[in-house]
Amino acid sequence: MTTHAQEFSYPDQINSTKLVLKALLIGGLAGAGTMLFLAPQSGRKLRAHIQKKSNELRERTTDTVKDAVAQVKSKSYQIKDDVREKAEDLQHQGVDVLAEQLDRIAAAAESGKKALKSSR
Repeated sequence: MTTHAQEFSYPDQINSTKLVLKALLIGGLAGAGTMLFLAPQSGRKLRAHIQKKSNELRERTTDTVKDAVAQVKSKSYQIKDDVREKAEDLQHQGVDVLAEQLDRIAAAAESGKKALKSSR
């Protein structure tokens, strides 16, 4: 049985992932801006340093996005499996209820036959 806390856990995780990505992007931009203003190096060295740091930031961001995508895929597969399992459970319950109803109908029909035979 699913509780309220479990129902809202998937969207909350997606929102927290978005928040982490936004924070990472804003932090990277703030760091790059600060680096430009406080750089004690020449223009050529500064550009090389900025390029190196931006490449590192891009790689970290790419890794973070890949991890987030992997988490989302994992959660979506988990949700899909949970839904499939619940659907199968409901199907089995439906078959059981149908079998019970058919047994009752058969018993009622048999009782009806006996009543007709005994009334003759």
